[in-house]
Amino acid sequence: MTEETAAPSPGATEVRDAVTVRMPADSAYLSVLRTATAGLAARLDFTLDEIEDLRIGVDEACAMLLSQALPGTDLTTDFELTGDGMRISVSVLTADGRLPARDTFAWTVLSALAGEVDADAGPDDRVSIVLHKRRGVAETA
Repeated sequence: MTEETAAPSPGATEVRDAVTVRMPADSAYLSVLRTATAGLAARLDFTLDEIEDLRIGVDEACAMLLSQALPGTDLTTDFELTGDGMRISVSVLTADGRLPARDTFAWTVLSALAGEVDADAGPDDRVSIVLHKRRGVAETA
C-alpha cells in the first residue's frame, strides 16, 4: 500500500483499510500481533490508553482461542480500519467449534477493553472473536 492508496479520495468521508496477519497458533508469536495492533491503532490516532487497551484486548482474545486451537494450525487476525475505529477479528481452527463462555471474568475484561465484542463459529469449526473499538468512545463494563 502506498500513501496514495491510503489517502481518502476527494469527497470520501472515511479511510477504509484492511490488513490480515496469519501466524502459527502459538503464544510465542503474540508479540508480533500486539505490535501490529498498536501500529494500526496509532495510524487512526487512538489515544495511548486506547492503544494499550486494544493491545491487551487482542492478547486476551488470542489467549481464549489458543487454548482450543488444533495443533499445527494458524491464528488469523483481520484488521479493518475505518475513519472512527477498528474492527479486529481473531480466528483459529478448533476441534469442536466451541464458543468462548461469555459469563467469565476474561470475557468481561475483554468487553471493557475493546468495546463491542462478539464470537462466532463457522461450519468448519473455525472460532472467531470480533472486537470493535471506536476512537474516543468511553466504554462501560
